[in-house]
Amino acid sequence: MGGVPVEDSRPGPGTAAAREVVEAVAAAVLAHPDVVRLDGGPFGAVASYLPGRRRVLGVRVGGPGEATEVAVVVRRGSPLAVVADEVADRVRAVLGPVPVDVTFADVVPGAGAAPSP
Repeated sequence: MGGVPVEDSRPGPGTAAAREVVEAVAAAVLAHPDVVRLDGGPFGAVASYLPGRRRVLGVRVGGPGEATEVAVVVRRGSPLAVVADEVADRVRAVLGPVPVDVTFADVVPGAGAAPSP
């Protein structure tokens, strides 16, 4: 086809750089005050597979032209649209201007909330 090859600046899967990027994204998302934990979604579908048979559930850094996926459990209280935008901004602070899909796997009572009867 004779096209010009396009170089992707993101590290390849299974590299030390890829591990650092995935861990940095996970840490940035977990630092959000409304995020309780990362979640792999159904069947652990949202995950990054790293060297040493290790995986990080809740983060899948997309390849060229793909969105980065994040699945989280959040505390009830803040509007979900606001939390999604804030989480996506945290991911972009690590990866740069990439598309980000945020999935809410669950919403749990916020701090100080009374338990349901």
